[in-house]
Amino acid sequence: MNLFFAALFYFATSVLLIGVGRKIADYWRTPAPLLIPTTPAPTTQAGVVLRMLREVALFESLFKANLWIWALGWLFHVSLALVLLRHLRFFTEPVWAWVGFIQPFGIYAGFAMAAGLVGLWARRFLVERIRYISTFSDHLMLALLLGIAASGLMMKFLSHTDIVAVKTFFLGLMLFDIQPLPADAPLYLHLALVALLMLVFPFSKLLHAPGVFFSPSRNQADNPREKRHLAAWAAKLEAK
Repeated sequence: MNLFFAALFYFATSVLLIGVGRKIADYWRTPAPLLIPTTPAPTTQAGVVLRMLREVALFESLFKANLWIWALGWLFHVSLALVLLRHLRFFTEPVWAWVGFIQPFGIYAGFAMAAGLVGLWARRFLVERIRYISTFSDHLMLALLLGIAASGLMMKFLSHTDIVAVKTFFLGLMLFDIQPLPADAPLYLHLALVALLMLVFPFSKLLHAPGVFFSPSRNQADNPREKRHLAAWAAKLEAK
């Protein structure tokens, strides 16, 4: 199992980094021939940056659209961020002071993350218009994320996994020195689900994470009278 999970995470990490990197490169190269910011929109680049920060940190447009879906989505994303930051202790030695400080909060964030996922998944069954447009992949992503949250909490409160050995394993992976993993079923399940998420991430709707920064409706200033919008490829043609 040590060799299996070592090979699995080397492969999953490669797929994640290369896949997301290629997608970001595609987003970067995709031309935006039209000026299409969602109004009311800022008229300056500083305003665009501020708007993007509000969108990423506070989900401003979702807040204006639907308050209870915003609450569930924001709860899940903030909890997920805190859980991910808490997991930095498995990849750092010594553990950074601020990572040590957030450890207790990260435990409660695991419960909040699971609660947010349950609410978002229930929405796909209970809201008719959302149920109509939901696909198998939508349900699969929610089930996968909920499985990761549940198995992580199981390791903390039911099976009491040896986290020191888990940390030794991942520190060893970073140095290409494979160390033994604890023989623990919830741990194996948790790691397998995390690796699966890493493998499917570059090909799923979860790419909205980097994709939001390349959305023309969000990253453009509403200044058509002050400045002519011209895509790079159009500028080359005009120059000829």
